[in-house]
Amino acid sequence: MKKRKKLVKRSFFKNIFIKICRILGYEIIDQSNFYVPTQEKYLNENLNIQGKKSIVLPLGDMKILRKVKALTVIYRSCTNVNMLTQNKKRLFDKDKSEYTFRSLNSIIKSLNHSIKTFQKISFDIVVIDHNSKSDDLDKIKNILTKSDIKSSIINLNVNEFKNNIKKINAKDEKVTDNQMSNMCNIHKSLIIAKNQSNDLIYFVEDDYIHSKETFNEMIFTYERISSQLNKELILCPTDYPYLYTKTDPSSIFLGTNKHWRRIEETLCTFCTSKIIINKYWNKFVSMCQYEHYPFEEPLHEIYKSEYCLSPIPSLAIHCTNVNSIFGLSPNVNWKEIWDKNKDY
Repeated sequence: MKKRKKLVKRSFFKNIFIKICRILGYEIIDQSNFYVPTQEKYLNENLNIQGKKSIVLPLGDMKILRKVKALTVIYRSCTNVNMLTQNKKRLFDKDKSEYTFRSLNSIIKSLNHSIKTFQKISFDIVVIDHNSKSDDLDKIKNILTKSDIKSSIINLNVNEFKNNIKKINAKDEKVTDNQMSNMCNIHKSLIIAKNQSNDLIYFVEDDYIHSKETFNEMIFTYERISSQLNKELILCPTDYPYLYTKTDPSSIFLGTNKHWRRIEETLCTFCTSKIIINKYWNKFVSMCQYEHYPFEEPLHEIYKSEYCLSPIPSLAIHCTNVNSIFGLSPNVNWKEIWDKNKDY
């Protein structure tokens, strides 16, 4: 702090000018030392003011027209099933429960970080669990206690939705029990989002490991790009490898600390608004009543009309097999982030 004050020592008149600019909402940049005296921050620090303006240099500030009010995380867990549709080993080669614990731990850490940044946003997390062992559920509860965020655990009752699922899928094959429970879990997630959420919802599977800045970046980016486009968004936190196997043109947007590109495919982990959920309710629910091929086909149809964006580089990794096109996101030290989340 002493070093900063010494660096930005100013004259009396300059101080008056800075105070006036601050009152009027203008920003001043001292390009000689990359300092913003109106905010008393350096350019490599976060200059955004949540709900008011987004500042990314050299583009200047953007007035926020779409303010984020709340974020509900809906976490779908099942420690008993290693992989839904494959028998391959995962990245890091651990038992499925280890991914569930570290995934949830990474989410809690990122949310705790965001609470300090977004004091006007309400956060909550809902865990929907299916058939995890009692010991595993106890560990999930213990991880949730690491935060002051409102949380709850729901034990999925598949009988609530099972009769609504067609038994034969798009490949003319019988729907497996594991896939059926997955569809029931997604359906329950959608109902919770529709009935309990107040703004943004992050739907997430229990095999994604998140970087600490995940929710900060997603919230600031949602406000910025939604205001820029005057549209609601879908944000996928993962930079999937499949995106680098195509040569299709894509729109690129500037977030807070990441570039974001428009994409046409995701899995069932994404962040969107309650407005989008209500607008495409029947599309979302159709994914829970009939096994399409690919499974996420209804989502991809929505993405033809709405902006679905993913970050470059990635904010989260999907811990599937190393050869999966929906697995290891490039140019991030995921081993380091994996190791940082073993302290659950």
